[in-house]
Amino acid sequence: MPVLAKGKTDTGRCWIYVRDDRPFGGTGPPAAMFYYSRDRKGEHPKMHLAGYAGILQADAYDGYHQLYLAGRNPGPIREAACWVHARRPFFAMADIEENARRKAQGKKEIPLSPIAIEVVRRIDALFEIERPINGKSAEERLAVRQTLSRPLVDDLHVYIWEQAARLSRGHDLVKAFNYILKRWASFTLFLQDGRVCLSNNAAERGLRGIALGRKSWLFCGSDRGGQRAASMYSLIVTAKMNGVDPQAWLSDVLSRIAAHPAHRLDELLPWNWTREVSSVSAQAA
Repeated sequence: MPVLAKGKTDTGRCWIYVRDDRPFGGTGPPAAMFYYSRDRKGEHPKMHLAGYAGILQADAYDGYHQLYLAGRNPGPIREAACWVHARRPFFAMADIEENARRKAQGKKEIPLSPIAIEVVRRIDALFEIERPINGKSAEERLAVRQTLSRPLVDDLHVYIWEQAARLSRGHDLVKAFNYILKRWASFTLFLQDGRVCLSNNAAERGLRGIALGRKSWLFCGSDRGGQRAASMYSLIVTAKMNGVDPQAWLSDVLSRIAAHPAHRLDELLPWNWTREVSSVSAQAA
């Protein structure tokens, strides 16, 4: 995000951490937490997640590496790689629809790769398996994956190795293959734990507001402004994830938070606020 600087704007960073247990039938309410920083150093996620242990699904940014080290306190973080990120470079070389649009417009077509088309087809097949089991328990998801997804993943692994051996090391396809092969354990974690999704699209959706908002606002006025923006995005995106109108929720909460007991602030969180409003409506009816 652009941040005002002397005679120009600098590029600040907004980090998002999302918890969404709904894909595996979890009962924890979804939530998003945003943090702002002036740079993109790995020390920031290390600080943000200092007290966290569990699974982290993200892209392959090197700044996350320290989070995955063995012996980390307070416990290990297991890396779950994102298949959407893995698919992206192959899709760029397999975009048949884009070529059809270019042909209709009289533009030069993009050279398509049969190998990339095949990799995209195989990855899409994994996502097809996921659609019917979205929202089912972790155990049910894992059972389906062991039966249907594992053979496809094993075949894909063999296919990638075979194709990589036939191409030069500098080929764009080989770079895309290596991205997957170097993180194979992380890409296949979903075959061991039913809670893991195939992608970190939940976080990508949370960032959409910033991506769209940058077209409407000029910049954050300062680092403090960036921090305030991160706080507001945390509240707004969390409300939206819980099916709550952010404006209605914030208007109501701000109008009564001063008189609300501090030890009961959790009652005003978006997921509790929704239940409270529903309960009041039911009693009135």
